[in-house]
Amino acid sequence: MALFNKPQIISVSRRTDIPAFYGEWFMNRVRAGWAVSCNPFNRRAMRVSLLPSAVAGFVFWSKDFHPFLRYLDELDARSYQAVFLFTITGLPRVFERRVPDTELAVETFRLLSRRYSPRQVLWRYDPIVVTNRTGPDYHLRRFAELCRRLEGYTTRCYTSFANLYPKVKRSLQALRPEGIELLELTEMEQAALVGYLAEIAAGYGIEVHACCSDHLVGGRVKKAHCVDANLFAELAGVEANAYRPRPTRRQCGCCESVDIGMYDTCLHACSYCYASNGSRCVENYRRHNSENPLLIAGLKWEAWDVQETSGRKANTGWKQQAFQWD
Repeated sequence: MALFNKPQIISVSRRTDIPAFYGEWFMNRVRAGWAVSCNPFNRRAMRVSLLPSAVAGFVFWSKDFHPFLRYLDELDARSYQAVFLFTITGLPRVFERRVPDTELAVETFRLLSRRYSPRQVLWRYDPIVVTNRTGPDYHLRRFAELCRRLEGYTTRCYTSFANLYPKVKRSLQALRPEGIELLELTEMEQAALVGYLAEIAAGYGIEVHACCSDHLVGGRVKKAHCVDANLFAELAGVEANAYRPRPTRRQCGCCESVDIGMYDTCLHACSYCYASNGSRCVENYRRHNSENPLLIAGLKWEAWDVQETSGRKANTGWKQQAFQWD
């Protein structure tokens, strides 16, 4: 398969929760046949084809797929393949203030699995946040409860520990007035805990995969490939070897994909999140326009010239243009 003409895997999205908050925008882009993806680091944009012939499949990431259910009939009618990465942690509300109730999340998870298949709806127990209220024993109990409720509805669970970047530490430390104290485990302690989780999961027919955390891999714990070319080879018949490894951070096992989301646009307000600034998220959500080809409507996208190339090798198949923020 030609490297620059192969169908793309589209990530929807690591950077935000499109199914929960921006489903209408996504469907408008599907109907139009294209969207704009921007690199958050160098602020370059590219036009991404969303035509069925150009898409190997969508990888949807969400804590709340319930608002997105209304669009599934239309997506299926267009013959797209999809994988759903569904995060359910069941953490106390203090950590996930706007995430749906666990009962609704489990119900939605089961509905998706019945509609598609257990291998297409994959669970993320992620991140593991260790505090005085959510210590190792808490996670063993909570994880076992969720495994019991998801038995038969999924085949994999992806997990990792919260990345304690300075902004995340500050956010979690700000919960001290509510009686929350952050605890940090050594890598050996983390590996032992995830090993116990894997033993529990195995009893329910679920494999545990460690995301961006090679120190957790071993025994029953496998290395995660959240964007998995082999899975899309099974679902869509694409050639798995045509998709190169493309880690998004250290120890990431994902293959190449194109992400059409943007940071600082998620409204879940999770205390452990490294990808969002709360006040900026609200402001960006106000600027959002579901008719815009880019998620944040405040960009003057009409002034750009972002065009597809016709099979030429330049810029991995796309002509990229720099653009300006308002």
